Amino acid sequence: MEGPHRPGRAGSEPDARWLDADEQRAWRAYLRMQGRLAARLNRELQHESGLSLADYEVLVQLTDTPEARLRPFELQSGLQWEQSRLSHHLSRMRRRGLVEREECSADGRGAFVVLTEKGRQAITAAAPGHVGVVRRFFFDGLTREEVAVLERLTTRILDLLADSGAETGDDAG
Repeated sequence: MEGPHRPGRAGSEPDARWLDADEQRAWRAYLRMQGRLAARLNRELQHESGLSLADYEVLVQLTDTPEARLRPFELQSGLQWEQSRLSHHLSRMRRRGLVEREECSADGRGAFVVLTEKGRQAITAAAPGHVGVVRRFFFDGLTREEVAVLERLTTRILDLLADSGAETGDDAG
């Protein structure tokens, strides 16, 4: 398994700061939780609304803007997706009528991704069930104090990523 653990082979980096046993257990538990939670959220959304988790993420980005429209680079930045992933996904969403492309009059080469009425109806219908699943599988298992600690920890890690330039959209996330 690739990851920040000590490889068991010769020629590994001698100066690496390997994870200790506690860190390795925490890291692997985080990866398992993140993967399983994302898979469960995706399955539930698909079953209940026909939207994928990726569809939902795009629709949230658009509904969080006053005009329900963003330039593709803004969506890419907000989602932290690679350009090709975003382009392919938006094509699929356009074919389903959830979003549309609108030319930008101020920039003849640019365009906007715009939420359609069908897209707005889809996220409006999906949101209550999705929030219920998030609550059931994530927040209901935590105390208010643990939620506060989680928020502080994730904010600290996001700050480290931002400080290192990892949020430029160049990473493979």
